[in-house]
Amino acid sequence: MVDQIPAVLVLAPLFGALLIGLIGHRDHRVCFPIALASLSVTFFGAIAAAQHVFTNGPMDYFVGGWEKPLGIGIHLRIDALNALLLIAIATVAVLVTFFSIRRVGEKNTEKTHYFYILFLLLCLGLFGITIAADAFNLFVLIEVSSLTSYGLIAMGSSRSGTYAAFNYVLMGTVGASFYLLGVGYLYLTTGSLNMQDIHTILGSNPEIAQSKAVTIAFIFILVGIWIKMAFFPLYGWLPNAYSYSPSSTACFLAPLMTKISVYVMIRVMISVFGLEWIFVSLGWSHLVVWLAVIAILAGSVLALAQREIKKMLCYLIVAEVGYMVGGAWLADEGLWGMTGALYHILADAAMTLCLFLAAGIFVKRFRAREISDLEGMFRKAPWVMAAFVIGALAMIGVPPTCGFFSKFYLIRGGLDAGHWEYVGALLISSLINAVLFFRIFEIAFFGNKPAEGHDHSHDPHETEELPVASNEAPPVWSGNLPLFATAVIIILLGIYNGPVVALIRTFLEELPIVASSL
Repeated sequence: MVDQIPAVLVLAPLFGALLIGLIGHRDHRVCFPIALASLSVTFFGAIAAAQHVFTNGPMDYFVGGWEKPLGIGIHLRIDALNALLLIAIATVAVLVTFFSIRRVGEKNTEKTHYFYILFLLLCLGLFGITIAADAFNLFVLIEVSSLTSYGLIAMGSSRSGTYAAFNYVLMGTVGASFYLLGVGYLYLTTGSLNMQDIHTILGSNPEIAQSKAVTIAFIFILVGIWIKMAFFPLYGWLPNAYSYSPSSTACFLAPLMTKISVYVMIRVMISVFGLEWIFVSLGWSHLVVWLAVIAILAGSVLALAQREIKKMLCYLIVAEVGYMVGGAWLADEGLWGMTGALYHILADAAMTLCLFLAAGIFVKRFRAREISDLEGMFRKAPWVMAAFVIGALAMIGVPPTCGFFSKFYLIRGGLDAGHWEYVGALLISSLINAVLFFRIFEIAFFGNKPAEGHDHSHDPHETEELPVASNEAPPVWSGNLPLFATAVIIILLGIYNGPVVALIRTFLEELPIVASSL
């Protein structure tokens, strides 16, 4: 039964979506329990897979029995690099499912089953991306997740949400095209689509590895992934997409979509081309780190200029992507930058989820869309603000939250690699985060002074439609429970960072690369 876990991870949300499609339109009340049951299966499956991987080694599953030498079989693989990420995806999915109660289909219950169908198919895509071991099927699953996310964003009630979804479609299509072109070049050069086979061929044939076709393939793949992860300056689709989408959608997309794309980049670097080819033969690490520095500073400064809470958080995501890209490309001898990037994927997923859950509660219950609208929020919702504070402190990098330790490992990698500009960008970004969030704390606790109040005027065409106060209050647990659980995860992930990092280090130390060659 354990051998079937890779298939279960993608089949459980698929069958859940099919079941909702069959009976959800008749009674939208069955959508939530079906979605929760499907995602619970994936959650326990992810935990079982992680236990098996860290005890017995990687798990390989060939769909249809077509082995990898054919180059066309669907190969699923769970190893130490993605086992923890599977648990993170499943955890976020379950928490957001609870958060979606009384938020999906409030104005039009006819949309409820459509939301859950797209939501489960998006989960299928993300699980599939994480465990896919062949380059073409990785593209297929990326498109599954992209198409479903387009639909979820377009379900927003405002015209801005539809425009944001259309912009996302255009950018996402360009990114997918670049990636597919790169895969095509690799297939023409190596004759295989399986990641392990491509890696073996490139490692055993220096002439092929040093060819221009392989370099062009890598450039196309990298640019496509950078568009998907909103790496500066390719971030244009992200702020509006996450700001104007429904709260439940934003709470799921913001913590995972960009982080999964960062994982795909690292997976391609390690499992397809190999770190020795990336850092030694290609030799672009200094250039990419400088691009990451620009992304960190630009995202932080753009966040500083925002009045809307969600827009501010979106630009912080742009900066966080710069953290992870820079860490993955530091090429330090001990690979502590890569360690920090992988750990930061988990940490940033938790931090972003916490902040977006709180922002969704602010909008839903208090119609607080802008930072100035949070006046007196410590008095109105003290527990919600307490959880928001934990997420904010983690984003700043205050111990013992996970945000502190992820930045610690990234800074250690930057120091070992001699990239002082990267270390300086991390510190400056942390200071900007402190200014941003302590400004929010001040307004939420002390209120706005008349002379310092924010201008509430804004373009109505750029504003999402805020909910009208309802006589029936939503159940507190449906919103607060996921928020409090996420705040606890942030602290626990920080306190127990040692075992998590040890698992990551075990995988990196087994990579076939001579550290001195870096």
